[in-house]
Amino acid sequence: MLGFCPNARLTEVSGITFGKAKSCEGDDAALVAAARGGDLKAFDELVRRYQRRAVAVAYSLLNHRDDAMEAAQDAFLKSFEKLGTLSQPERFGSWVLRIVNNLALNRRRSRALRKAESLEVSGDEDRAAARPDPRADGPAETVSADELRRTIRREIDALPPMQRQALVLFSISHLPQQEVAEALGCSVEAVKWHVFTARKKLKDKLKDYL
Repeated sequence: MLGFCPNARLTEVSGITFGKAKSCEGDDAALVAAARGGDLKAFDELVRRYQRRAVAVAYSLLNHRDDAMEAAQDAFLKSFEKLGTLSQPERFGSWVLRIVNNLALNRRRSRALRKAESLEVSGDEDRAAARPDPRADGPAETVSADELRRTIRREIDALPPMQRQALVLFSISHLPQQEVAEALGCSVEAVKWHVFTARKKLKDKLKDYL
């Protein structure tokens, strides 16, 4: 069921490819109406339109390719089951992004609960000890591209959830601010603030590398 819109601009970050899909033919409301009538191809088209964005929403929370894809898959299955409850069919995209956001949040909470607090503290200390220090080894230019990518990924994952989501969805996945706001359940102004704050924190954390 999960396909891709053929016209997409791709961006790869942290090992996962995101896309900013161009509009495919047809109207969301019409596709929802057809899907409610049993037209599975219409629902497939809705999936193709929003799959990349759904994976991006999930990845912004889970930071794991397979988990993000599974969360997106679950969100589309749930949206298909609940399609009859959608009161504004023209807003299918925002609706399914909210579903995947909630499912990814639940996965993240469950994953955190499975970790003992002592292990979390130990993991934080290990990450801090493993962090490369370009000042000890020489100028920042000596840091390898792989080391820099790992450091950026680690610092993004360390951001508070809303800041991380807003940054990944807007700056990396290139979702419009309005769509990011709808996916996160906040205002556009809040999205702007979260992105600004996240960028500032990353700049401060990565100043020795960049």
